[in-house]
Amino acid sequence: MNDVTHLGIYDIPMISNIPNMVYLAPTCKEEYFAMLDWSIEQNQYPVAIRIPCNGVISSSREIPKDYGTLNQYETVQKGNEIAVLALGDFFQIGEAVVKAIEEKTGKKATLINPRYITGLDKELLEDLKKNHTKVITLEDGILDGGFGEKIARFYGPSEMKVYNYGLKKEFIDRYVVEEVLKENRITVEQILEDIF
Repeated sequence: MNDVTHLGIYDIPMISNIPNMVYLAPTCKEEYFAMLDWSIEQNQYPVAIRIPCNGVISSSREIPKDYGTLNQYETVQKGNEIAVLALGDFFQIGEAVVKAIEEKTGKKATLINPRYITGLDKELLEDLKKNHTKVITLEDGILDGGFGEKIARFYGPSEMKVYNYGLKKEFIDRYVVEEVLKENRITVEQILEDIF
């Protein structure tokens, strides 16, 4: 992500808007390998997978092996009022945000692993309207044309308040990740400041 040779923060708008493309965002090594195996074994879709760049994260969650039913998000924790859609690398930030919300309010927030960057789980998003008033999106890439904008567009005609967290469109060179996250208000403390 902060390599000398390239900057991998512009891929979501570029790849996720190619027709018929399936772009997947794993949250852990088990999910990455499951997505990789599925992509190699199937022949229906061109597939791209974001390679996690925040270290080797393992998970004890049950990981599906088949991703052929497109755009089905995973609800990791069910809650009320606030839903956090945390994409790929930023799933760990999503977990921390949900935990902090519960510590602050005593109420559980919903945590969702979208998995698919290229499409919306419209049924799940529609269902959130029943008992949620705020949706937070977290993505490891620029906001312009990104995943969060798709979610915000879906909720545009509704009463749902959407908070998009990602990076501003700029060239950054050999940066300190923590500093860039803070500059873009992608820390747990800043997110809580914004939503409460």
